[in-house]
Order: sequence, then structure tokens, then C-alpha cells
Amino acid sequence: MKFTRLIEFLERLEATTKRLEMFDILSEQFAEASPSDVDRIIYLVQGQLGPSFRGIELGISSKLLMRALMSASGLSQKKVSALYTKHGDLGLVAERVMESAGDAPPASLFDMLDERRNFESVTAIHEVLLEIAQCSGPGSQERKIGLLIELLRGVPPLAAKYVARIILGKLRLGVGDPTILEALALSRGDRAHKTDLERAYNLCSDLGLVATTLFKKGLKGVRAMHITVGYPVRMALCERLASADEILAKLGKAAVEYKYDGFRVQIHMTRKSLEMYSRNLERTTDMFPEIGAAVRKHVKASSLIIEGEAMASDENTGQLLPFQTTIQRKRKHGVDEMAQRYPLRFFAFDLLYLDGEDWTERPFIERRRGLEKVIGGNTVIQTSDLIITDRPEEITRMFGNAVDEGFEGLVIKRLDSVYAAGSRNFNWIKLKPSYRHELSDSVDVCIVGYFYGKGARARFGIGGVLGAVYDSKEDVFKTITKIGSGFTEDELKGLKALLDESRIRERHARVQSEIEPDVWVEPRYVIAVTADELTRSPLHTAGRRGNEPGYALRFPRFVGALRTDKKPEDATSVKEIVRLYKMQKNIKSQ
Repeated sequence: MKFTRLIEFLERLEATTKRLEMFDILSEQFAEASPSDVDRIIYLVQGQLGPSFRGIELGISSKLLMRALMSASGLSQKKVSALYTKHGDLGLVAERVMESAGDAPPASLFDMLDERRNFESVTAIHEVLLEIAQCSGPGSQERKIGLLIELLRGVPPLAAKYVARIILGKLRLGVGDPTILEALALSRGDRAHKTDLERAYNLCSDLGLVATTLFKKGLKGVRAMHITVGYPVRMALCERLASADEILAKLGKAAVEYKYDGFRVQIHMTRKSLEMYSRNLERTTDMFPEIGAAVRKHVKASSLIIEGEAMASDENTGQLLPFQTTIQRKRKHGVDEMAQRYPLRFFAFDLLYLDGEDWTERPFIERRRGLEKVIGGNTVIQTSDLIITDRPEEITRMFGNAVDEGFEGLVIKRLDSVYAAGSRNFNWIKLKPSYRHELSDSVDVCIVGYFYGKGARARFGIGGVLGAVYDSKEDVFKTITKIGSGFTEDELKGLKALLDESRIRERHARVQSEIEPDVWVEPRYVIAVTADELTRSPLHTAGRRGNEPGYALRFPRFVGALRTDKKPEDATSVKEIVRLYKMQKNIKSQ
């Protein structure tokens, strides 16, 4: 596909917020794509160069992009800065700047490049962006800028707008994974194919790979896709119920584990490689060296995928530490120093793949026994604490122990359940202390905007945030609360600096809100919030149907830390909110 043709589709996507129109536009686009470039098209539409777990970063800041724009166009810094002040969008700036560019050769940086390339195709654009991302070592910054100048001068001004936005990760088309999957199915004639496509995506976490397989091998090839070491499996999730009696009535005899409050980690190992991935499919291998070393030393397998929870511990006492401490281990620099200060312990709770065999279709109890066989005894990695019971009093006793020891609660699992990749169902049910009250359990909300603040907080430029939950059916974020309590001054300052990096001039296409914050931001960051209770509210869009009001959090408070281990789509779902509201009503009536 020609890149200018892709830009036509991107323009149409940018002009609409209607999901059905997005499906039609994307399915038309996929119908024109070839098997050799459909994966690149998907990555670029999502503002990426590959699946997120590959961690491909272009390393181009706004400052470097402006420098490249000046060199590519011959315009002065004053003129480029004035355009940025006017538009607040370096994509629009790139378009305007390149419209004004003359035919004269650009700055000397351009001279270091090879012979001018042809940038007509999507493949050519993708390849040069990958080349920019892969530049490293001495002189890499100058090489990146030179390649970027070549690219900006090699595409039309309108295309330069989208190149700039892709580079900065600010494409903002409102296209999420479910929308892509449904459009792919529609491009092959039937939305019902989405079920097969989604299953394949849950097993490999790579939309480009799923699309390429569909185009080259058809649905038969998609249905044959299986787990592969090195491709993270989208993690299974828990539902919620309020009591041990209610859980056992649904599951019968079940496995009961502690619910650890740390990092969800999926470990992929072969004889030659070892990788770790987070809940949001981010590669975390280099962040947790002690876990990798323990797996290599103590796990008895030639290849495997296991899943568990990593928690920081006190180096002197071995006591497990809260999430606010564990989160400090998520870093790219100073890893060794922090590993000595807060060493991690890994509690494995599931086995997904072992020595060439997919275990996800096996019953949980069989997977658990296999897990216990492959993990040798050591102080870093061990299996999670577990009992098997059909007696409510035993769950209540273990629940009390969990609370006393500082755990979040319990996870109860159906013994014959398969591993439901990427799904939330009643095979796994969590029980937390707060379920015995009204709503002191935390809810994960995605920040979609912020308010300037009044009084003492006015000096910070932020007084609170607008939070939303995720509607997976519509692939949008719907507001549920405004949060101003629970933040320290330092947290507010840091939060504002972070949010300003994703500041946008208008409401994001994937956000539904009746409330207008002072500043809109991209739905990127997730925070944990507690509240006194859930109420119905006409102000919020979460769960709104027809004339029925939406749901809202009453007296919300920020707790813990920014959940950088979660994607926006990992925020609490609208479906969960409705279920929590019903649980709350049942508790009140007792």
C-alpha cells in the first residue's frame, strides 16, 4: 500500500468518533492491504512500530523533532516555535513547515545520508522508522536526525503530519485493539470471525502477526495459532464475589491462594533466552535480574512459560513490602542498586507451557502440580501458598491469615478450569477484605483530564483529575469520578508533569464524558482509587443506558501509586463497576 493511501484512511479516522464508521474505514483499509504489509499498517495505525512487548522506541523528543523540522525546511527556530505555540501539535507544525519548505538542499546533516530513497510505500516508511529506532552508539543522535530529515523531505506535507505524530506517540485516532480485531474480521466478510482472531491475539499479543496469518493462511491458520515462547500470553483475570459461601456455591471444591500485591510477571525461558513481561505486556527482563537468575538456576525445564507475582522484600528480615515499595523496582536505571535495597521474591501460581507443550488447556489442578515439579526450593522463587477446600470456614481462616500478613486477600480458582488468556470470568474469583463492607475496595481508573485547582493547590497547576473506567464492548473510556483527595504535594507536582506530556487540546476520541476538565489528556495512566460507595449519577457516563444515570464514586481518594504496570485498558471495566454496585446493594440489605 502507498503511504499516501494510508494517510487518506488516517484522515478519515481522525475526522470521526463514531465506532461503526471506524469499523468501515479500517475494514476498507485492510481489504486493500497485502499480506506483506498488513502488519506494518496495523502497527502504524496504532502509532507503533511493532507489538508493544518488543519495546521499540524511536528516541526522538519534541526538541529533536523541532530541530529536524528546521533543518528539513530551512525555517528559523523562531518561526517553527511560533507555529508550535499556535497549534500545540507538532504534527500540524510538521505539515505547515514542510508546506513552506523550499527546494534548496537542507542543512549539512543531510549530506551524511545515503542516496535519496523512495518513500512511497508503507513498507519504506516503516523501515526507515525502524532504522531510526535502532540507531545507537556514538553519533546516533545525529544519525537519527539525519534520517528524519530525509524522511520529512521525502513525503508530502500531509504525510509529514502523521510521521511526526507517530514518532512522538501522539496519533490519537481512538483505535483500540478490539476495534482493530473487529475491523479485520469485517474485512474478511464476517464480524463473527472476531472470536477466532481474538483467541489468537490473546495467545501471542501481536495484532500484526494475527493479521498476517489471516491474510496468508486464512481462518484455518488463525485457529491453528498456539502459544510460543517469547510472545507473551495476555493474562487471565479475576471476577469478584463478596463471600466464601457465594464463591464455593459457584465453584465447588476449589484452590485457594493468597492474593499478592506486587507485579504480575510472566516468564518465558528457553535454553538460549529468558524474557519477562508485565501485565501490560511490557518487557521487564532487565528490571528484575534476581528473578531471571533464580529461574535459570532452580527451574527444571528446557523451555517454559510460568506466571506469578513479584514482591519486594526487606533485605534483613525477608518481610514482604507493600506495592508502593515494590513499584520502585520498575526502572530502567539504577537497577542493581535498587535490587540490593529491595530484593524481589517471585511467587509462581501458574504453568502455561512446558518443554514444547501448551498447558493452557489442561485443568488448573494439573497445571499447579506441574508447576510444583519444575520449581526447586530457593529463597527467590517459589510456588504461591495454596490450599484445596470446599469448606467456607477454611477459606475464612486463610482469609484472616492473609489480612494479618498484609496480603490483599485471596484468589479462589476452579480446579478443572483452563487458562483463559485475556479473559475475566468466574474460573478465578478474588475475595478482598473490603467486600465485607460497602466499597472500600480500590478501583483502577484511567486519567483522562485534570483540573487546575483552587486555593493552596492553585500554585501546583493541578488540583484533581478526571477518572474513567473501560468499556470493552465499545472500546472507550467512560467517566466515573473526579479525584482530588489523597495526593501529597509532591505527588501532585509529579502527576502534572507526567500528564502534561500527554496533554491534548480536545477530548480524546476514545473518551466519553459530559464533564469538561480544564485540561484533556490522552488515556494513558492508571491510578488506584478508593471510595465510600458507588452511587448513580447523571454526570458520569460509566454504565449509562438510555435515561438511566451512570455510576459514580462517592468521596473518592487516591491510594498507593501510579499503576505503571497497567495499560489504560487494564482499568476497572464498566462491567465490574456494575457488579460491584450490585454487591454493595446486597451487603447493605443484609
